[in-house]
Amino acid sequence: MKINWGTGIVLAFLAFISFILFLVITMTTNKELDHDLVVDEYYKQELDFQNKLDKEQNAAHLAEDIRVEKTAEGFLVHFPENMELNDIKGKMFLYRPSNKQLDFELPVSLSTHTLLVPDDRLVDGRWNIEIDWTHGPESYFFQQELTY
Repeated sequence: MKINWGTGIVLAFLAFISFILFLVITMTTNKELDHDLVVDEYYKQELDFQNKLDKEQNAAHLAEDIRVEKTAEGFLVHFPENMELNDIKGKMFLYRPSNKQLDFELPVSLSTHTLLVPDDRLVDGRWNIEIDWTHGPESYFFQQELTY
């Protein structure tokens, strides 16, 4: 059987369409290529962005900033020593960019000027830590990328 140029063009179109369908089906069903959004309510957080910037500006004016260090027990977060412990309230959010199921939030309630994020809650790799806290009437925000 001889294939003329019209049949060749139709076969080329069918091969191209089949290839594109194969790529689309592979990309939508492959679990390795499934990526989560950074946050579920992105637009809601975007509306609160100026408030977050104001809190970061307040934190920049502190005499002593929050420090985070890696220890054998986990992450140790040091709050400013010159602040009264009973007035410090807030929450700490640890975000794992590669796996949404590992994200967690801890309340900030201090008995000393340090807060420990336990080792059993952490997996090796990159973490983003966000601390939204208040001291009296002032609000502060701290964020940092960490590798555990």
